[in-house]
Amino acid sequence: MTRGPDTGAEPADEGARRTRRTRWVAGSAVALALLFAGAATVASARDDAAGGRADAPAVPSAGSADAGFARDMAVHHQQAVEMSFIVRDRTRDEDVRRLAYDIANTQANQRGMLLGWLELWELPKTAPDGQPPMHWMAGGHGGHDGHDMGGTAGTEGSGFTAHDGALMPGMATRTELDRLRAADGRQAEILYLQLMTDHHEGGVDMARGCAGLCTVGVEKRLAQGMVDAQRSELDLMADMLKARGAKPRP
Repeated sequence: MTRGPDTGAEPADEGARRTRRTRWVAGSAVALALLFAGAATVASARDDAAGGRADAPAVPSAGSADAGFARDMAVHHQQAVEMSFIVRDRTRDEDVRRLAYDIANTQANQRGMLLGWLELWELPKTAPDGQPPMHWMAGGHGGHDGHDMGGTAGTEGSGFTAHDGALMPGMATRTELDRLRAADGRQAEILYLQLMTDHHEGGVDMARGCAGLCTVGVEKRLAQGMVDAQRSELDLMADMLKARGAKPRP
């Protein structure tokens, strides 16, 4: 028996919106599952810290590149997750929403690992002695047990000054986040892609720093993985901006 038009069947566009909402709810559950799964890798950070060198201490020091990268990248990643959830509600474009989902999911997972290592190492999640972000990248900065970290410059030598909530290179300011929250449709898509491009470029520089300066093997591998993945996403975002008649910001 066929059902008449008064059966209460929801319109197709409402069904599509419901499907998208369901995907994002499911995505949040997946992110949580990945966080718990990532915790299983945390124990290897302690093993790598002890096994990387014969004279290495059991865990990194609070002033090491390993700890500094974990602290700073956790903050950097948190903003990427925030921006991705903002744009989710500002556009219906499935390509942008899919990219935002992937970034939020991946960086929430990685942030959980970074904070988990700090917890495992019993180190503070804030920089010691009021050190600025990325101090661990400064030339000659001590790492494990005071060993020289090399000549990579941090914020002190990069010309970057924290301002309007942007604590590290690539981070969006509070004003830019407010603009993203107020934008809609293509305007929101373009602004998100531009802000995330800047964010990834800053993140890649930080991850390169850890890949060269950190001494915990599992963290170095994570950092190199960030470099590779975010470079790929930078290429994708450049193509997405071009398709929208825009390009990365100078």
